[in-house]
Amino acid sequence: MNAENYKKTAYNTPFIAQRADPFIIKAGDGTFYFTASVPEYDRIILRHADTLEGLRTASETEIWHKHESGVMSKHIWAPELHFLDGGWYIYFAAGERDDIWNIKPWVLHCLGDDPIRDKWGECGNLKRASDDEFSFNSFSLDMTVFENNGKKYTVWAEKVNTGKAISNLYIAELASPTEMKTAQVLLTTPDYDWERVGFWVNEGPTALFHDGKIYLTFSASSTGECYCMGMLTASCDDDLLDPLSWRKDRYPVLKSDRELGFYGPGHNTFFKDEKGNDLMSYHSRTYDEIVGDPLYDPNRHCFIMKIDYDDSGRPIFDLKNNLFQ
Repeated sequence: MNAENYKKTAYNTPFIAQRADPFIIKAGDGTFYFTASVPEYDRIILRHADTLEGLRTASETEIWHKHESGVMSKHIWAPELHFLDGGWYIYFAAGERDDIWNIKPWVLHCLGDDPIRDKWGECGNLKRASDDEFSFNSFSLDMTVFENNGKKYTVWAEKVNTGKAISNLYIAELASPTEMKTAQVLLTTPDYDWERVGFWVNEGPTALFHDGKIYLTFSASSTGECYCMGMLTASCDDDLLDPLSWRKDRYPVLKSDRELGFYGPGHNTFFKDEKGNDLMSYHSRTYDEIVGDPLYDPNRHCFIMKIDYDDSGRPIFDLKNNLFQ
């Protein structure tokens, strides 16, 4: 941590230090799993604990390591752990040693019931639908999955190579944890000024369900202080593959706060605590003076926020609601 620039406040003590793109899931047995990008971008780790707070000090197990060459040999990013169709799956992004920005989404499948102790097999890329000629042809990452009304969906970020590349969010229905059922549908592109700082970016999608609504949050702009969170909203009963079912907020729902000591909050995921309350894990820095490319600054830390709701049922993202200080 950069001690000279670190402004300690009453709110910005990390839950877990130097773990970006944090993902937490409460398993069916009530225990918790944690994974994230590590600063070296070379492996996938898991933590497991009986309690949420226990994740802070739980030992880390490396369950997969990057290849030495070829695919999956560079930039191992943003793993997510999901239990689907009776098995554990991890979705993550990776590039190649000789083509480091050839980033694509990949899938791992646990060959047993214990994600920590059992072996993991490589399933390759998520297989696109037969009528889909476009998905994963370009820089693609930050894949998430969720279930709604008996159907499974995936949402991910992918760049469109028209001059300066633009990162959009796309959605598709899944036929299985490793294959898409439908072709991609464009959900959102960087429309507003707060999504276009440094790079034009929408990425890091994740879904929150509350009172019949789906709140799909995402991160925008480059990975420094300008990084922030936006939100799309749809009804659970809507056709989620119809772009008109989704409404995009005009302004970010979470952004940097110098007074509280948060810089570039984003790449979040939602989960429930022991009592069923909605919580959010996300990463942020505690200083803004970054030397070199922000992507390779190791001090994006994991924080946990309690989610409250306003009178209309919309989630409230308040940096003062951070837990485990």
